[in-house]
Amino acid sequence: MRTSINMRTSVKVDQIKPSATIAVSSKAMDLKAQGRDIISLGAGEPDFDTPEHIREAAIAAIHAGKTRYTQVDGTPALKEAIVHKFHTQNELDFGLDQVIVSNGAKQSLYNLMVAVLNKDDEVIVPAPYWVSYPDMVKLADAEPAILAATAEHDYKITPKLLENTINENTRMVIFNSPSNPTGKVYTEEEYRALGEVLIEHPKVYIACDDIYEHIYWGSSPYRTFLNACPEMSERTVVINGVSKGYAMTGWRIGYLAGPADLVKAMKKVQGQSTSCASSISQAAAEAALLGPQDCVEEMRMAFEERYNYIRGALNELPGVECPDCDGAFYAFPSFQGFMDGMDDVASDVELAGWFLEEAGVATVPGSAFGAPGHLRLSYASSMEELEDAIGRIRRAMNSYSNAA
Repeated sequence: MRTSINMRTSVKVDQIKPSATIAVSSKAMDLKAQGRDIISLGAGEPDFDTPEHIREAAIAAIHAGKTRYTQVDGTPALKEAIVHKFHTQNELDFGLDQVIVSNGAKQSLYNLMVAVLNKDDEVIVPAPYWVSYPDMVKLADAEPAILAATAEHDYKITPKLLENTINENTRMVIFNSPSNPTGKVYTEEEYRALGEVLIEHPKVYIACDDIYEHIYWGSSPYRTFLNACPEMSERTVVINGVSKGYAMTGWRIGYLAGPADLVKAMKKVQGQSTSCASSISQAAAEAALLGPQDCVEEMRMAFEERYNYIRGALNELPGVECPDCDGAFYAFPSFQGFMDGMDDVASDVELAGWFLEEAGVATVPGSAFGAPGHLRLSYASSMEELEDAIGRIRRAMNSYSNAA
């Protein structure tokens, strides 16, 4: 008789949650497979095809036999392209030994945390936050210190809030600008004010997640933290990639630039986990960074047009407040006013489920981003699909209100 064995998982894994955005997308795909008419506004993925010249560069790489392992930290050609990008677009100068290429910006950030964090370290995570930040911190044996940035402060942390949160265990702070999920962008002046706090805490690393850099329509030029605080280059890293700006999510290429010793430590982590990123994808990313950029501008303009539509449409709904933003491709409205009038829905998680069932529209609950009462709606969809989705949401809300 076979004895059953209770296999256990690690404490580290037991304390983290599955990605809410991936869960919503998976559920929407399952319902579609069952024949349901579902519009998914859950995933953060551009609906555009990868530009043709980038696809052609990948095909040429295949024909040229560039199908083998590359250096763990990326091909010299791609790293040179990244250095060039930082110099020409961001006024930042890095050496090749200060750059590492990973399987997406997500891995760059995860490798950073594994390379830096220890037990009892804390990482300041401004909320609303990208869903993976807190759980990445936990996987690196550290603790996330959630710092709420409210509507009162335009969903951005202030120097006073930052100063009051830093303690002897603080090891890192994460900035994400434009933000997922709010689309908010830190100005150079705001970064400078935050830097004046951080300059007094030399053991704290600054991690800037700039993955939505190219999806930006603010009135002033885009700036990252190092533009405002260049004197903090020895403990600041900049994370970016080609997924969002070049519609290359499936190609899985991200990169990080920072202090050479830290990048060397990250290379060790990557060398013992995934090793190099795809050689073909690296060739495509090189073409993306060095090739024509008009495709990026065309996509940016489309996202801005969609933003203008969806923000206005959401603010016309009863009990809904959708703030303005300067980038990314997410609307992050509060539905609290509408929920307050519902007898059978008590949370944004339940509301997201209600919209999925009653309207056939998939959204992501704001509580997954540290902001209960909100929903995140991705407008990385065609205008026609967005208009259909908002129409469905409006009809479901009106039906509920009329029946009440």
